[in-house]
Amino acid sequence: MSPPRRAILRTLAAAAALVVLTATAGCGGDAAAGGTEARELRYQGSVGQVTLPELAADLGYLGDVKLNWIGNVTGGPQDIQATATGQSDFGGAFNGAIVKLAAANAPITAVVSYYGSDAQTFQGYYVLDDSPIRSPRDLIGKKVGMNTLGAHAEAVLKTWLARGDLSPAEVKQVELVALPPVNTEQSLRQKQIDVAVLGGVIRDKAVDGGGIRTIFTDYELLGAFSGGTYVFRDDFIKRNPETVKAFVTGVGKAIEWARAQPRETVVARLRDIITKRGRNEDPSLVAYWKSSGVAGRGGVIDEKEFGTWIDWLAAEGELKGNRPKPADIYTNRFNPFVDGGSA
Repeated sequence: MSPPRRAILRTLAAAAALVVLTATAGCGGDAAAGGTEARELRYQGSVGQVTLPELAADLGYLGDVKLNWIGNVTGGPQDIQATATGQSDFGGAFNGAIVKLAAANAPITAVVSYYGSDAQTFQGYYVLDDSPIRSPRDLIGKKVGMNTLGAHAEAVLKTWLARGDLSPAEVKQVELVALPPVNTEQSLRQKQIDVAVLGGVIRDKAVDGGGIRTIFTDYELLGAFSGGTYVFRDDFIKRNPETVKAFVTGVGKAIEWARAQPRETVVARLRDIITKRGRNEDPSLVAYWKSSGVAGRGGVIDEKEFGTWIDWLAAEGELKGNRPKPADIYTNRFNPFVDGGSA
């Protein structure tokens, strides 16, 4: 069995395990006795970067809802696993990874988009300038480094390979390697991998260093789209609907604030947040921030942003039995920006 296949099977096994784990997970930060809603949300952050909830909190958009940072995460599947098992109150991941959990009957619901791809912010597949790799067929037998297997980068890559007329057997010959985002550029330059998947500020910093070029980007392949959403457990939503609404509203307002401000203003705010929180981080990455990439106004979720990946996973044989429906996985009912509204 190929390494990529083993990785995907491990992801699916973990998703199935979550069904059991969630049944025994404690309420964590849920509402206290007497019906009072939770006003503190446990979450995982990212080293040297500012998440949209962190930006929303700093702007005062979360009202009296507070964030409680419990550590950092390197990949979305790990983040939503922590949420589904009750270790955190919300987490974010690629929509395809959320579909896998939904298909395994994990009780989570996506509530607001938080990242995506547009002309300014996207995930690119990079090679060294002197690399012979230019087309999908050139990747056969090559190594591709990405932050998480079984998620956004793998789904987009395999879509590109399929559109390049590679057979399933040929696709399996492309070796996928999981690497922390901060190490992926270095691995490419040291020729430990042949292709590096780079996104956001990490990508821009790598491009600034010169010597690399793109073979394609997710934006070129799929156009502008939101790629990932924040999820809550269903029991948390049931107990704390107003808290979830405050969170979604705050994140939506933060998306629109960043969209409306000069880039320099946003960068300065992000740098200030990193300095104030005192986690001993290098704030240099935020200088490359360009946009959140979120397609929908205020993070409103579009049905196709789940439907696309449901279809892809089904075609890959990743979904067994009846396909989940997009409407069963996400909701926009907490988002004031839906149907043209505003916060």
